[in-house]
Amino acid sequence: MGKSMQWSRLLTTKRYGHELLTTEETGRSHFHKDTDRIVFSSAFRRLGRKTQVHPLALNDHIHTRLTHSIEVGSLGRSLGIRVGELLADQLPSWVTPHDLGTIVQSACLAHDIGNPPFGHAGEYAIRDWFRRHAKDPRFEQLSELELADLQTFEGNAQGFRVVTRIENNLFDGGLRLTYPTLGTLLKYPWTVERGGKQGKFSVFQTEVDILNALGHELGLISLGENHWSRHPLAWLMEAADDICYAILDLEDAIELQILTFDEVKPILLQLCGDLSFDDAIFNSQASARRKISALRGKAMENMVNAAVQTYCQHYEVIMDGSFQGELLSDGDPMVAEGLSTAKSIARTRVFPNNRKAEQEVGAYTTLGVLLDAFCDAVYESHQQQGEDLGYRTEKIITLLGIHAPPASWPLYDSYMRAVDFIGGMTDTYANYLARQIGGGVG
Repeated sequence: MGKSMQWSRLLTTKRYGHELLTTEETGRSHFHKDTDRIVFSSAFRRLGRKTQVHPLALNDHIHTRLTHSIEVGSLGRSLGIRVGELLADQLPSWVTPHDLGTIVQSACLAHDIGNPPFGHAGEYAIRDWFRRHAKDPRFEQLSELELADLQTFEGNAQGFRVVTRIENNLFDGGLRLTYPTLGTLLKYPWTVERGGKQGKFSVFQTEVDILNALGHELGLISLGENHWSRHPLAWLMEAADDICYAILDLEDAIELQILTFDEVKPILLQLCGDLSFDDAIFNSQASARRKISALRGKAMENMVNAAVQTYCQHYEVIMDGSFQGELLSDGDPMVAEGLSTAKSIARTRVFPNNRKAEQEVGAYTTLGVLLDAFCDAVYESHQQQGEDLGYRTEKIITLLGIHAPPASWPLYDSYMRAVDFIGGMTDTYANYLARQIGGGVG
């Protein structure tokens, strides 16, 4: 076993962008402040009008990014407290098990805060637009890595940028969260060149300095240039997200009548493991919604237990930065199998749904219109150094508001500001603005 990370550094109360602030408020710890800052941010509020899986769903019971994030946060808090209680004798004096719960909860609440409109379809649309225009003169000045950032646009990296640069204190610390919360938020603590075939990374070139500051301050294990091990609590954030995805995607599918309760019931029963519960509800005339709710609670309880058990079993390799698995897939076999089945049925039955596909094709068109308009305007402003701009360009730059980049900025930074603006839109506003820019009505 190599060098191990230390909780005394991993749980520092140092706050990014406000390093000299060391005092606590009565009734609020440093880590509680993080939760409050995320919850009261406008970026978090807008998640209520952003797609989780099903774009622009008319059924109010369907998850949005906001409800998903709140539920992931609830599970993350439970996971953090459970692990904190097991590690109580190793924690520094200023930290309680409940603080670990709060840190994980905060990271969970913010884990989707950088997702663009229309869910994953929005991510793919942004990537594809920049790939299709790769040879365009507008992008000739960008370095290979800068272009890769845009062509592999990642909601995780955008979320990190939102909380450290954009929200609240613009380019002055963002939400000014504590280092442990930011570390836990970094699911993939590296830049695009380490993203592999899946293109998974959590940091754009614009935030490399913050990544390395976090790595050094928290004592993460350096795995190469701009490449760090995960914060040990990041595994709990990932597990909370996986649990919610596995169960709640199926719940939404029943609500939308894509799947039946009888199709989903055996999967949830398997995820419940050996936990016992009163199954009288299944013999009653209760609605499918009530029946799945009863199963959901037990399945989540069992999956939390399984994740905590796996965490403890692999604790040493988690702490030395060499763990390569997943808390749910590499633990209880019944949970791992149930999770695999849930993901499989979502992939084959839920995601290919026709209405969902229609909406996602529309998302490509919407985001294409917006990217064309705003990247054109940013490019012209840069080339003209803000002087003698065309009427349309001037109006589009005005629409950017605080996101409008100074004409003197490098083009890459300017394009990132355009993506900040578009990525922060809700589904409904993106559709509205694309119609206006495209000359549509309504």
